[in-house]
Amino acid sequence: MAEDTPLQIVTAFMSEFEKMDFDAGVSYAAENIEYINSPGTLVRGHDGIRSVLEPFFAPIEENEFVILRQITDGNTVVLERLDRHRVPQGWFELPVTGIFEVNDGKITYWREYFDVETIRVSMEKLMGDQK
Repeated sequence: MAEDTPLQIVTAFMSEFEKMDFDAGVSYAAENIEYINSPGTLVRGHDGIRSVLEPFFAPIEENEFVILRQITDGNTVVLERLDRHRVPQGWFELPVTGIFEVNDGKITYWREYFDVETIRVSMEKLMGDQK
């Protein structure tokens, strides 16, 4: 059987996080993965990923990760996405660019870039709609 391509591995990884299945998601990551959810700090390993994402996803009821563009170059994958998150107050959207490196069938490097102000403004709007 042919080995999965870096794009297939990253796409499967994102699909598991879209479903908020952290166990399945981290299974695509190397034990020593380096992850930065910009503008945050570097974390390493499966526990590092969980320490960043589990609190963020805690209030989220549903996700949609819409891939707008994907670029691959060897073992590097770049995804431009629109991450849609549903919280009790409604949906908010976050444009994100993720950069991944895949080595030996596992993601070893993951960087996410987005504008934090977009989250703040979206949440303020959602909360304002509830008044």
